[in-house]
Amino acid sequence: MGKGPGLYTEIGKKARDLLYKDYQGDQKFSVTTYSSTGVAITTTGTNKGSVFLGDVATQVKNKNFTADIKVSTDSSLVTTFTVDEPTPGVKAILSARLPDQKSGKLELQYLHDYAGISTSVGLTGSPTVNFSGVVGTNVLALGTDVSFETDSGNFKHFNAGLSFTKEDLIASLILSDKGEKLNASYYQIVNPLTNTVVGAEVSHNFTTKENAITVGSQYAIDPLTTVKARVNNAGIANALIQHEWRPKSFFTVSGEVDSKAIEKSAKVGIALALKP
Repeated sequence: MGKGPGLYTEIGKKARDLLYKDYQGDQKFSVTTYSSTGVAITTTGTNKGSVFLGDVATQVKNKNFTADIKVSTDSSLVTTFTVDEPTPGVKAILSARLPDQKSGKLELQYLHDYAGISTSVGLTGSPTVNFSGVVGTNVLALGTDVSFETDSGNFKHFNAGLSFTKEDLIASLILSDKGEKLNASYYQIVNPLTNTVVGAEVSHNFTTKENAITVGSQYAIDPLTTVKARVNNAGIANALIQHEWRPKSFFTVSGEVDSKAIEKSAKVGIALALKP
């Protein structure tokens, strides 16, 4: 476990990654190359049915400065400039998505042994201001996430979260959608030698009275191959197998079956990520 409570986005992240990360129903391919000067270029293509989406991302690092530039087939240009620790514990991030003139945003993050703070402001005449803060330790943390629209004077969202962490267990509770939705998640390492992990997420909507439950697990067949599975209360079951066939290069096959409509064909997704 690291020092400090971290940022608000880390509350419940382990369970979310276990239950949702790497599952997909599309075909995705990405390859990363490095120039002699250390510039990283990543080309990604995704086939979504009859639609093909692609992008090219370039990353340049120089000491504590990082520049990320991504061009996509939808004619958008995403730029992110990051300065890591201009002063101890602080990170500054400037980002924009062109041609959207209202997408510019400046974010400051600060990490302390007993607090994690992130604040951002849109670079427009009437910006949206976001603030998230977490206080506590690496065992128990309490945080809030607030977004305020200055043009309307209304809160875009107001969330609160609680996290409890032990060496092999993480439990979290998040109140979101201005108090309308309660989400509880659970993540536990069963066997660290085989990377066996179980997790669950339960959400309740106070307005619609609806509940959603998702449970999942993962298991390492060998040091380079991992299998994952999940199922939710709607009867949707997913499974994947991921193999690291060379360092930092992964081949992933995932599938989805609707147990309430078994006559439908299963969805299959394939992802290949290549890094030197």
